[in-house]
Amino acid sequence: MTKPAKLQLKIYQGATFRRRLRWLSPDKMPIDLTGCTARMQVREEVESTAALLELSTENGRIALGGTAGTVDLLIDAGTTAAITWSGGVHDLEIVHPGGEVTRLAEGSCCVSPEVTRD
Repeated sequence: MTKPAKLQLKIYQGATFRRRLRWLSPDKMPIDLTGCTARMQVREEVESTAALLELSTENGRIALGGTAGTVDLLIDAGTTAAITWSGGVHDLEIVHPGGEVTRLAEGSCCVSPEVTRD
């Protein structure tokens, strides 16, 4: 079982958010993500019923790099501009082709408010 990495995220409201992660084996070799999907949710608290933000391979906010073991998170500027919350918690899960789920990362997420706007 893989222990989730601690990942603190900071989103700048009104700016494009990009973050690249790399999943490596204990001997520093990339984990093959071919055929996998990924999902991530941000919630105000772990117990909160509603997600504040969702990223997934299905909605285009997560891209997996196959044999390179990369996980790219992407949130467009329009979406970050519409954020009305200041922080929360998240986790990032990889779903393998056979259905096994690995929690790759978990942690907090904060939003830096935008000053320059229309």
